[in-house]
Formats: sequence, structure tokens, C-alpha cells
Amino acid sequence: MKAELVDVNETRKSLSIEIPSDLVDAEIERIARDYSRKARIPGFRPGKVPSRVVRQRYKDQILHDVAHEMVPRAVDAALREKGLEPVSSPDIREVVVEEGRSLTFTAAFDTLPPFELGDFSTVALTRKSTAVSDDALNDALQRLRERAARYDVIEDRGVVDGDVVTVDIDRTDATGASDAHKDVAIELGAKANPPGFDDQLLGLENGAVKSFSITFPADYPNGELANTSVSYTVTVKAIKRRHLPELDDEFAKDMGEFENIEALRTRVRADLEHEATHTVENELRGELMKALASRVPFEIPESLIEREIDRRLEDFASRLMQQNLDPRQAGIDWAAFRESQRAVSKEAVGGALVLDEVARKEAVAVSDEEIEQEIGRYAERTGRSAAAVRATLEKEGGISRIYAGLRREKSVDHVMARVTISGE
Repeated sequence: MKAELVDVNETRKSLSIEIPSDLVDAEIERIARDYSRKARIPGFRPGKVPSRVVRQRYKDQILHDVAHEMVPRAVDAALREKGLEPVSSPDIREVVVEEGRSLTFTAAFDTLPPFELGDFSTVALTRKSTAVSDDALNDALQRLRERAARYDVIEDRGVVDGDVVTVDIDRTDATGASDAHKDVAIELGAKANPPGFDDQLLGLENGAVKSFSITFPADYPNGELANTSVSYTVTVKAIKRRHLPELDDEFAKDMGEFENIEALRTRVRADLEHEATHTVENELRGELMKALASRVPFEIPESLIEREIDRRLEDFASRLMQQNLDPRQAGIDWAAFRESQRAVSKEAVGGALVLDEVARKEAVAVSDEEIEQEIGRYAERTGRSAAAVRATLEKEGGISRIYAGLRREKSVDHVMARVTISGE
């Protein structure tokens, strides 16, 4: 077998491979004999069909099988001979296979050359503060008050600003199309209300019916409604007023096992600090990955970028389905969305390549015990047994992904211990 290597660029390689005709003919003969044993051809007893007849009748299938058998083996042998490790499946093209001739084809693939990591102490990162301001704490407490708000039914007056009104709405747009909505809750003063809609409800009492029209301005965000008039008939069915609880000890006790409002404030601040720490660490990691990606001295193989884009799109589609949304009916321009992921995917791949190089040069390893612990954590999150999770992972080839992920996390720790981190 002859194998000629061509360097397309630093990472892209192409092998031109030629398998001698005697080996090809021997493989053709072997496969033809197998066809002879199985062939059912009128005029011949089963297993007694002459090889010549079989080769003529099943020529295309036999040659296809020959290529299917010989090409992968030849590629593997050539890669071992050249000492190459592809990062993606070779792209096989220009296959020529005929009886009496050498089998020739080309195999293009991507590789990763070794590279120097450099001095990580020159990487400068900034860790943001995790301190929680009083304003942030007060905002969080206000959100708790709003979630705990009660709504009192109003029966002795008409609608005033700030009320929550339950209405039936009959609506007719500028084209004459009509629709009806029952038991719609409208909070007067909400930004989502059509311009001038609230004013039409002011003073209406329970049971009142009113018809009116609203003209939407030319710059209205919803272009379909801009500069058009819509007619409404509303029937008031209930008037309610929202009341927020006071931030006092009773409120704290209603929120859980808190003795007083100070205990609740302490807990909320601690929760905010924990969330801030998680956010800051994620941001710091993202900053690190950008810095690492910039250290890759060669053009990142497109196959790796495309693979990362595929992974991100699959993850996004999976999240949509978890929300009972059909990705095909979500109105998403998938081509545009795919392109929007290219830059961040390239960055992610670049950072991962550096981490993998760190793992190789520093002999970073992951123990079986660490893998079992990770499987156990996943099992706990999903409510399944560790044995069931492991069985699924083994079936899907997921153990190697866990190993690679844990090894990269260790590599992150290795790098983080050497970079320069300053605080705000």
C-alpha cells in the first residue's frame, strides 16, 4: 500500500492512498465467493452459481463491499504509519475500485499540532466583587413583598389608577376582524396596556359595559397596530386592589422559619451573595477561556467548530422541548441562529484545546472514583439510581465524555492557580 501525505495547512491533511491490484482482486474474489453461496439465480442450484456469473450480476454491489471493507483498514494503517491522530472522521473521496486495478482514494482530515502553552502568570483576570448592596437587598425584599401581595375585592367605588380589573373584551381591528377574550386581568398603569386604554376604564363600576376606540401611534412597537384604530367593548366583572404586606416581623414569619425581619434580611443577603459568587466565578471562567483561546497559534479546524455549533443547537432545541415547544414550530431562523453561535463556539473550542494540551503536558488524570462520584451526583439530580445512569452512559458512550469533562475541570484548576487575578 502506498500513502502520500499532503499538508493542506497546519491542521488539515490529505492522504492519497493506493492499494495494489492483487490485494483488491483477492478481496473481490473473497466477496464474490460469499455472494455465490447466498445467490439465488434461475438455472443454478443454490451455492453452485459460477463466480463469473456472480461477478457480472452483482458487480456494483461487490465493488461497493470491497471499498467498504478495504478503505477503512487502509486509512487506519496509513494513519498509524504516519503517526497522525485525526480529530474528526476522515472525509473519503475520489474512490476508484475496479477489478484488475489498484484501489485509489483520498482521505482528508483535521489534526492538532502540539504547541507551547506559554507562561500562564501573564494571563490577567479580574474577579468582580460579590458584595451585596443595600439597594440590591431592598429590591429582593420588594420582590418577596410583591409575590406575597393580596388582592382585595372593591365593591363601593369605580376603577382608579393601580386597580386590577377583570374584564371581558370584544375587539375589532382595522381590517374588521374580531375576537373575544374572557376574564382578562388588567392592571391599570402596566406598561403593556395599549396607549389610552387605562383612561377608558377609569370610573367604571362593577358590571359596567363600555365601547370605545383607540388609535395607535405611528411609532407603536407592534408594527401591525401602528397608525391603526381598534374598537373595544369591555364588560367589568371585578375590581381588585393589590396590597403589599409590610416588611415587619410578621411578614418574615410568613416567609418561613424566621424569628424577625432581620433574620429574613440576613438570609436574603446570604442567598444573594451565594448567587453573586456563582455568577462571578462563571464570568471569571469565561474570561479565562477567552484568554486561553487567544493562545492557540493555529487556525482552529472548522470540523471542531461545526461540532460545537451542533452541540449548542441540540442543547437549545432540547431546552425548547422541555418547555413543550416544538423547535420546528418555534419561528426560529435556524440558519441565522447557527451563524450567531460561530464566534462563541470557536472561542469555546480554542479554550478547550488549550485545556486538553495542559492535561497532556501535566499528566492530568481522572480516577474511577471521581467518575463514580460524578455519576452519583447526576443520578441524585435526576432522581435515578447510579447503576441506571451508568448503564445509560455506557450504552451511549457517555463515560468518556464524563472523563473528558472532569479532566478539563482539573485543567481549569491547574491554570487558575497560575494566572494573575485581581479584585475590583
